[in-house]
Amino acid sequence: MEDPTACATQLEKLVIDGVNGAVKKGDRGADDFVDPWSVTSASAKGVDYDKLIRRFGSSKIDKDLIDRFEKVLGQPAHHLLRRGIFFSHRDVHHILDLHEKKKPFFLYTGRGPSSEAMHLGHLIPFIFTKWLQDVFDVPLVIQLTDDEKFLWRDLTLEEARRLATENAKDIIAIGFDIEKTFIFSDLDYIGCSPDFYHNMCRIQKCVTFNQVKGIFGFGDSDCIGKISFPAIQAATSFSSSFPQIFGGRKDIPCLIPCAIDQDPYFRMTRDVAPRIGYPKPALIHSSFFPALQGAQTKMSSSDPTSSIFLTDTNAKIKTKINKYAFSGGGATIEEHKEHGGDCDIDISYQYMKFFLEDDERLEQIKKDYTSGELLTGYLKKELISILQPLVSSHTERRKQVTEDVVRQFMTPRKLKFDY
Repeated sequence: MEDPTACATQLEKLVIDGVNGAVKKGDRGADDFVDPWSVTSASAKGVDYDKLIRRFGSSKIDKDLIDRFEKVLGQPAHHLLRRGIFFSHRDVHHILDLHEKKKPFFLYTGRGPSSEAMHLGHLIPFIFTKWLQDVFDVPLVIQLTDDEKFLWRDLTLEEARRLATENAKDIIAIGFDIEKTFIFSDLDYIGCSPDFYHNMCRIQKCVTFNQVKGIFGFGDSDCIGKISFPAIQAATSFSSSFPQIFGGRKDIPCLIPCAIDQDPYFRMTRDVAPRIGYPKPALIHSSFFPALQGAQTKMSSSDPTSSIFLTDTNAKIKTKINKYAFSGGGATIEEHKEHGGDCDIDISYQYMKFFLEDDERLEQIKKDYTSGELLTGYLKKELISILQPLVSSHTERRKQVTEDVVRQFMTPRKLKFDY
């Protein structure tokens, strides 16, 4: 039985205790500021993720958890997991328990379509999600929050919906299995899914205006659409929102790979879930993909010089890296050879951590750069040689994604799984 009073009481406690309030506007902790819309840090090394784990109340991904992944799956962990790019979690052990017991779960991730072209940072959760889909063989739902971008940005509804289709093409080009994957636009799906809307209403009844202000930092001048939006992102966590996939079952939990700035939505969701009779979603958090200018901020679609876009030509990639990629090297060649480079702040090295899969090669580059043997120019040249074919191959795959293919992925339907 749903008890909205109990929901409100528990959520109020979370806000007062500072668990969800950790991202209130103006709460910068140790010079870091993280919320679902902006990320800044005063440190050249970027956000202090250990402190963020403590503030958010999540759990660090340690060697024991990585070893358990490898034992359960019978194969090496993904390099994004091994290298600490995905560094924090909530209840991932429970998901591994389910897999060992051959019990079902599903994957859920998403994208806010604010620009026609996605950038490299947007790829990270999807690359890892595809690996999870491949190794676990489970359904995946991908939410395109075009309604959110309409509410937060200077976009018409029609333009927000168009951007969702364009972003869907980039997502499909990553290689998701159409028999296991449902991609949906909020603007389209909610209107044709009573079950999804029912779950939105259940969630909305459990969260007061004061609580949503405390969790997300909304102000009195924010439109009411923003205040109601978190329930939409939360509703995707529940299997009963997709009766065509799960046959009306409401007991199938999900695992959400996402950047940690999205965690406030799901802390709220995890609190509400058991009070409306649903399992809590599990999460696995990635760190932020830094801007070319340095790790103080993440890449932004609104600043083309901060990002490598999936539409950039080889020449543009080369120019951007050579011109804008922040260096951790010495001010002069002599100084660099004497003191070595700092991989913790060098953007070319940081990008290689995401995209160079060869562990031995990456370690050798780190050793040689830190000793001063390699110069910054070599790192930039190496990164260019990695990113140019990566972006070019993505562009070619995207050309094969027709409007009809997009429609097939975005049509509500049964997937290959039986429940």
